[in-house]
Amino acid sequence: MLYTGGVSFFALLAVFPAIAILIGFYKLGLSINEVSAQATALSDLLPSAAQNIFQSEITRLSNASARTVSAQSAFALFVGAYAAHRGFKALLAGLNLIHDETEPHGFFKFNLLAFFVAVFAFALFTVVSGAVVTVRIMAHAANATGAVAEQGRFMPFDSALPAIGLVIGLTMLYRYAMSHTTPVAWVPAITGGVVATCMSVVSSWLCAIYVEQIAPLGATYGSVGAVVVLLIWLSWNVNAIFYGGAFATEMEIADKARRVPEEAPAEVVNLSERRASRVRSRR
Repeated sequence: MLYTGGVSFFALLAVFPAIAILIGFYKLGLSINEVSAQATALSDLLPSAAQNIFQSEITRLSNASARTVSAQSAFALFVGAYAAHRGFKALLAGLNLIHDETEPHGFFKFNLLAFFVAVFAFALFTVVSGAVVTVRIMAHAANATGAVAEQGRFMPFDSALPAIGLVIGLTMLYRYAMSHTTPVAWVPAITGGVVATCMSVVSSWLCAIYVEQIAPLGATYGSVGAVVVLLIWLSWNVNAIFYGGAFATEMEIADKARRVPEEAPAEVVNLSERRASRVRSRR
């Protein structure tokens, strides 16, 4: 829970600067009209209260002037980079603990590893989000032209692309960042990535049901209820990532145990023969 709390906190601290940076990029050279569609595409599994946070923040930043957004994005770059780096350090520390790494990384190596993992995660997020928006634009174009068959062809990719991107990212994380000495085998890493992705999707649905139908948190927390909902969602998904790492570790341990040859059984010692040999040697 210590590592889960650390990752969730720094993820929450980094998500709003990331939105400001995204809006700043769109303000500089791209159309701002696709930001809302992109945010909606990537937050379908979020509870409605958490979705409202993203939508309201995007609406506020999209209506601001380009100069204001650029200044906010420049400041958000430092805050977001710091929070993302600390969050990935907490994530890597938790995975190293799960993998039972006895010798920790050095200070510079650990920070450099967290930096590269954060850069890879951001690049993968950009590619997946762009692919989701592209698929939705193509489906919308097919709907506008009345091609129902073409629209139906794009629907599976709309929901599957984020899951595929998460599987790829977690597989690479488990294989190259969880072990210090040698990379984790591909089969345990891929299996752990699939398990963590399935748990993340299921936990997102259950979290939405919990905070919207079972325990409405707005009545208790008031205006910060949406932030609490987002923290709960983050913690459940971080737990799913850690469980995937534990699953991959257990598969790796079981595979190594099967490869170790069984020791030959020790020969049975005949005590009477040993005593007789001792008596003969004394004579």
